Amino acid sequence: MLAALLLTVSRLPQTPIHLTVDEANQIGLISPYIYGSNEGDWAAVPRHLTFGRQGGNRMTAYNWENNASNAGSDYRNQSDSYLGGGDIPGEVPRKAVAEAQEAGASFLVTIPLAGYVSADKRGDGDVNQTPNYLQTRFNRSLPKKPSAFTYPPNLTDGVVYQDEFVSWLEHKFQNRQESANIWYSLDNEPDLWGSTHSRIHPEKPTYAEIVEKSVSMSKAIKAVAPRTLIFGPASYGWGGYVNFQGAPDAAGRDFLEFYLSSLKQADTVSGKRLLDVLDLHWYPEVYGDGKRIVEQLATPGIAKARMQSTRSLWDPTFVEDSWIAKSIGGVPINLIPRMKDKIARCYPGTKLAFTEYQYGGGNDISGAIAQADALGIFGREGVFAAALWPLSGDSSFVHAGFDAFRNYDGAGGHFGEVELKVTNPDPAFLGCYASTSAKTHRIVIILTNQKSTSVMANLALKNGSHGSMRQFSLTSAKAQLVPGTFAEKTESALHLQLPPLSVDVIELK
Repeated sequence: MLAALLLTVSRLPQTPIHLTVDEANQIGLISPYIYGSNEGDWAAVPRHLTFGRQGGNRMTAYNWENNASNAGSDYRNQSDSYLGGGDIPGEVPRKAVAEAQEAGASFLVTIPLAGYVSADKRGDGDVNQTPNYLQTRFNRSLPKKPSAFTYPPNLTDGVVYQDEFVSWLEHKFQNRQESANIWYSLDNEPDLWGSTHSRIHPEKPTYAEIVEKSVSMSKAIKAVAPRTLIFGPASYGWGGYVNFQGAPDAAGRDFLEFYLSSLKQADTVSGKRLLDVLDLHWYPEVYGDGKRIVEQLATPGIAKARMQSTRSLWDPTFVEDSWIAKSIGGVPINLIPRMKDKIARCYPGTKLAFTEYQYGGGNDISGAIAQADALGIFGREGVFAAALWPLSGDSSFVHAGFDAFRNYDGAGGHFGEVELKVTNPDPAFLGCYASTSAKTHRIVIILTNQKSTSVMANLALKNGSHGSMRQFSLTSAKAQLVPGTFAEKTESALHLQLPPLSVDVIELK
């Protein structure tokens, strides 16, 4: 009797979710620069990326004159030739920019800000084994050269000038294609200098210091590259956002609000904008089954927490289970609207970027769903630029999540440039992102199903007419989007059977 009852229940028709895409309601342009990566090897990452970055702890003490760098606490505080480039001045960033340019992508170059860069590439362990190491193993790094630029630069004066580097790089790529920009970041995670780079900055940096250094460097960069964009402060995460990781002069002041307001005041004095993009890093502090979601693991608890965690980017009703949410009184993080509110109040016109982020699960469908949701949210919420920090090991499902937006058909099929209004009654577990494109004359809709069961969805299409339709689906079976046959189309609606745990792409011409 029980078995028969369960069989009867399982055959009951599902109640469909009713979604609407309004083709007449264009809610904004999608920035082309949200599809980025910090991956150094462009051949090894998903195709059709639009933005790249050369960052990480190595760049804080990178010396463009000889390509030396210091690993900081990542590896024995050692100065060496890890970044490559040989003895050709500027070769490390030149090669990275050239590869991005060849792919038609814009690129973010990191400019050291801490005041010292590595003088040698000995690779002999901790530099503090050398007496007077700061003077003998490092060179001073200054924003502005007081005399004429030269190339190759002077390797014997004990000083490295960053405006000389930027001027050289700009001239090296002066004939670059118009869409492939070169932008500059004010160092990497300066809120952590006291721990990651204690050999050159043993004390915690202060609010006053980072503002002074940011203003001086930005002025120097824009003097030789007036049309570039400056990104800063490349904060590592929440502790940096709030009080610059316990800066001694915090005095209860919100760091990002102080930073934005101070840069705006400096604009008034200098007569030019000195910060164009508020640059943040975001690694969720959410755990599932006792493990942090940014790792490769994908137990049921981790997978569920990973997929849900993207809601903290935008959802004013979602409270994640993390120390971050607890530290603000158990309220929603609502990250992107929260940051855009700070910008509006403290430095209007500043763009927002996440130049490092990661949701984990590189080899699991939960990683693909989280990645696809992140990209959809970045576009819908008006983020200017974003660059994934790659996981070690297998990232095939995360790459497939990128492909849903940049290469769903294996031939460059991609999400459009204009976001369309979507009505979605179940955004907690069903993502829906819709776009149109004047270039391709296509409507592209991407749906993410976080449920472990299939979902029926009726997708109403308002104010449009359509010809052919293509469907592609990504499931746990394979880290690749494959043609699907799960949709029925009428004149004004699509009737979809979304597979369990899936990313699905609908293209309408």
